[in-house]
Amino acid sequence: MGFDVLAELEAHGTKRYTPEDAYAWCRSFTKARASNFYYAFSILPRRKRNAIYAAYAFSGYVDDIADELTERSRQEEEIARARERLDACYEGVRQGPLFIALGDAVDRFGTPREHFEELVNGVEMDFTISRYETWADLQQYCSRVASMVGHICVSIFGAKPHPRAAEFAASMGLGLQIVNIMRDVKEDAGRGRVYFPTDELEAHGLTPDDILACRYDHRFVSLMAAQGQRAHHYFRLGRGLLPLLDVRSRMCVNVLQGVYFELLRRIEARGYDVLNERVGLGGLEKLAAIARLWAGAAMLGPARSG
Repeated sequence: MGFDVLAELEAHGTKRYTPEDAYAWCRSFTKARASNFYYAFSILPRRKRNAIYAAYAFSGYVDDIADELTERSRQEEEIARARERLDACYEGVRQGPLFIALGDAVDRFGTPREHFEELVNGVEMDFTISRYETWADLQQYCSRVASMVGHICVSIFGAKPHPRAAEFAASMGLGLQIVNIMRDVKEDAGRGRVYFPTDELEAHGLTPDDILACRYDHRFVSLMAAQGQRAHHYFRLGRGLLPLLDVRSRMCVNVLQGVYFELLRRIEARGYDVLNERVGLGGLEKLAAIARLWAGAAMLGPARSG
């Protein structure tokens, strides 16, 4: 379901959508694009599940502007339109299934507008930035496109008060995004993008051109191992979020982090060779992992302060 289909569905046409119809559209969109997320969310109560599907559909909508369009002028035009639609949504003007569903979700759960605005800002970075000098530079991007999703989810899930709750949610998003970067090196290189910090490439004897050429050697292995260590660090921090959630929300988040953690383990097990074959979980493997992760999350104890 690419950008053209989504843009058509979001056009100000004559078809009227009830909130239920709009949520059904977002649910189908999520299932078609990201089965990991779709099945992880399925454990949630209906109202939370619908809201999460709407938030994911918005994320997919703006992602497609960066990934499906190639002309800079068209990207800028469409991202401006996305911002206008988001603003209108928060002001109560909702047209098309995505924004009818998102507006209803925002009304129910009060997700701050700035979370979605920062997500759009992160996507816009892909229009103009294809290299990052340092981890601090890349972290800003990851925080916008991934940590903001974590904050959006927590606004819908609800969480027990904790001084580090926001840090835990942000860290979970960072861990997932680092695994995405590790898994998608080849696909990103095909778009001319290198998501490894330049100073870290240099530390391992590499250049951006080596990544664009998809050169697999001991230098690449060393670089990827360092990224894996960073992902492990953020996953450890992110798991602090789990005890702060109710059981069903916790089960949902545990599936998300658990599936991506398993992807990281598989990347490590194949010596970080993500260039010759895409790393993933098969259908039955995914279902087994989801059941295991649901059960594991249900056994967690209550949150501790400090």
